[in-house]
This record gives sequence, structure tokens and C-alpha cells, in this order.
Amino acid sequence: MASTAEHPVHLQHHFVSSDQQFDASKMGMWLFLITEILLFSGMFVTYTVYRVWYPEVFDGMAVLLDWRLGGLNTLVLLASSFTVALGIHYAQVDNKKGLVTNLILTFLFACVFLVVKYFEYSAKIEHGIVLGDGFAPHGVSHGVDYATYDVMFAQQFFSIYYVMTGIHGFHVLVGMGLFAWITIRAMKGHFTSAYYTPVELCGLYWHLVDIIWIFLFPLLYLI
Repeated sequence: MASTAEHPVHLQHHFVSSDQQFDASKMGMWLFLITEILLFSGMFVTYTVYRVWYPEVFDGMAVLLDWRLGGLNTLVLLASSFTVALGIHYAQVDNKKGLVTNLILTFLFACVFLVVKYFEYSAKIEHGIVLGDGFAPHGVSHGVDYATYDVMFAQQFFSIYYVMTGIHGFHVLVGMGLFAWITIRAMKGHFTSAYYTPVELCGLYWHLVDIIWIFLFPLLYLI
């Protein structure tokens, strides 16, 4: 009978080694990420088509988006990518405290991102910038009269804005769930330099979430 050392607890029976299991898991994650890229690519194509059709509308509507909040969220996600990378590093060197600390920081950064997005959405909804037939910009905020932006095709711009940032926000929420799960496991000592596959896979997912936002921010807020 094989000893525990020869067959670690984390190693599934259909794999001959931890390296083979890691490579298979990583390949599976990359295939999943490709489907995510295809999903957002479709939305980016939609954005491009509408921007080519109605450039003046997109230029005019973008001023209603607060680039400072978008920039803050960009910095928050960049910081979270750094902490998750540090977490993977600490897992590789058997530093449990460093791993747990950076996973918690990544989770908190994700929370900050969603809180900022909540305030951003709330301000838009308060002034009648919503999806569907309820779209009716009104009110004045920071010297901006929202009613003057109730123009043809404005609703299409904000529909694209809500769909793209909303689906991205959902991915952030999923990431929070994943980080909560692996943080609990890390606290229990499930990850070592010999096995940290879930940490690295979650890191890959999170880096994609960050990269997508890096594209969303300038397209929606700056240009």
C-alpha cells in the first residue's frame, strides 16, 4: 500500500502526481478564462459599434461619469492584484501568516471596489439614469443639470455602462466569495509550498477581473 507521503491528501486518485494535478487545474482555469474573455469581448464590440455610430452622444454622456471614482476603483483593483500576487508568493514559501494577511487584504479591496460602485450607481439612479422605460435624467448635481442630457441615444450609452460594469461587478462579487473560501482554508493550514493550487487559480481569475476593469475605466470614463 502506498504511504501518505507517496500519495498526499490533496492529490486526487486519477492523477499520478501533484504536478500533473496542478497543470490540469491550471489548464482548466485558462479555458474558463478564455470564455470570460469572449463574454466581455462581445460587450466591447457592442460598445465600439455604438461609439462609431453616435460618437457625439458617447462624448457627451461620459462627462456624467465621475472619473475620480473610476480612478479610485482602478487603484483599488491594482492594489488587490499586488496583494493576491504576494499571497501566492507566501504560499510558495510556506508563510501562512503572509498568505492569510494578503488574502484578507484582497478581500477588503474587493469590498471597497463594490462600495464605491454602490455610491456611483446610487447617484445615477437618484437622477433618473436607470435602465428601461424609467430613464428620465433630472435634477442638478455639482453644477450639472441632468435634464439637459436627456437626448436621443443617451439611454443606449448608459445601458452599455450598466451592463458592462454590472457584469464586471458580479465577477468581483464572485471573487470575494472565492477569497473568503480560500482564506478560511488557509487559516486551517490547507496550503503549503507543496499544494497551493486553489490560491493560484483564484489569483489568475482575479487578475483577469482587474485587467477587464483597466479597459473599462478609460473607455467609459475618459474617452
